Amino acid sequence: MKIFSISSVSALLLTGVVASSAQAQQAVILEPYIGGDALFWELDADGSGKRDSIGLRLNGGVQFNDYFAVEGHLGTGGSDGPADLDSLAGAYAKGILPMSREFRLYGLLGATEVDVSRGGSESDVSYGGGAEFDLTPNLALGADYMRYLDKSDYTFDATSVGVKFRF
Repeated sequence: MKIFSISSVSALLLTGVVASSAQAQQAVILEPYIGGDALFWELDADGSGKRDSIGLRLNGGVQFNDYFAVEGHLGTGGSDGPADLDSLAGAYAKGILPMSREFRLYGLLGATEVDVSRGGSESDVSYGGGAEFDLTPNLALGADYMRYLDKSDYTFDATSVGVKFRF
């Protein structure tokens, strides 16, 4: 059983931010952002089949340079039989690979707590990846895939599509 807390993951992410910022050759930009997504989630439990639905996810964070950001996710909604997504909350380190001025690929690594009704609340190390395309200098369209929970008897994954606004 994997045991950790959101606060210890946040401390780890903060340490990475400080180390990354200290070693970066470019200036720190500190660009905050917030976004909203349609969350297409799937709970795949061994033996009882797959449950899936559509919920909503808010995400936000701070980008420190062209290659690194810290991001948080809050999600809820959707129901498939006995599986209702009551809440999803997580914090992630975000590695960014600029492909062009308007297009970026990224990877996420962090921790998430997911509360599915009748299933209880579970936490786990989470990971995923996605892409963003700038529509304007402050508005981007993005999509990603996340493995939020990976337990021995089930997984909880989501694909998201949405918009992001940079301040």
